[in-house]
Amino acid sequence: MASGIFAVLDDIAALMDDIAVTSKVATRKTAAILGDDLAVNAEKATGFLSSRELPVLWAITKGSFVNKLIIIPVVLALNAFFPVAVTIMLLVGGCYLAYEGMEKIVEFLFHRHKKPQEVIAEKEKKGPEAEKAKIKSAIVTDFILSIEIVIIALSTVQHRDLTVQAITVTLVAFIATIGVYGIVALIVRMDDAGFKLVRRSGDKGFFSWLGNLLIKALPVIIRLLGVIGTIALILVSGGIFIHHIDALHHLLPGLPVLVRELVFGLMAGIVMVLVVGGVKKLLALFRKK
Repeated sequence: MASGIFAVLDDIAALMDDIAVTSKVATRKTAAILGDDLAVNAEKATGFLSSRELPVLWAITKGSFVNKLIIIPVVLALNAFFPVAVTIMLLVGGCYLAYEGMEKIVEFLFHRHKKPQEVIAEKEKKGPEAEKAKIKSAIVTDFILSIEIVIIALSTVQHRDLTVQAITVTLVAFIATIGVYGIVALIVRMDDAGFKLVRRSGDKGFFSWLGNLLIKALPVIIRLLGVIGTIALILVSGGIFIHHIDALHHLLPGLPVLVRELVFGLMAGIVMVLVVGGVKKLLALFRKK
């Protein structure tokens, strides 16, 4: 009886050791997409009144957890019984990311009618509806990026049994969520931390300087994250197409991978913006009739 218990404990120890190794490898593989995830979600979690930043971020975080709870079992099941469906999911997600990234570029280039400082007033006027719309958009984008994270993590343990696959992918996905949104929370509260440092130091000395630095740095970081987040959407979508469409995989071989991802992401974004714009115009015509 005792030997049987020790045998079970030994098996559990061996399993946990395997999971530690595979999780480390999977986390390293997903590092790049996590950087994109951070940039995109930090950009989406900003632009609200200070009192609403953390509640909005918490709502997005909960949505991200729900996304993982849906994605992980579905991807594991599809990978086991219908692996081509995983590729289709990635390609559809890539189209969405390309569209969202290009839409931001088009908005910046051709539809800048309002000054940046007017955004907060607009949020105040629209109230909960605008907030809910942005949360929904952030959760949808997180869903696509979460699929990419889960599939990349799964690719590192495809040769292992289902138990190791499930535990490894789950650990990586949930650690990624906590890490990304934890860092985003720190970013969006930089100014509050700065104000507290200035107030407690009496606006004198090193801590006053540090507090003012945090206050002044936040708008710059937010603007940078907006740009980086848009580029990240394009790069992730381009990477999806290059790695999962053989015809594109062999095109422009002389260019660096990053440049190829940007090129194909931009091309896909332009196509998607034209298609979506055309569909919207057709629907508008039918509604008038």
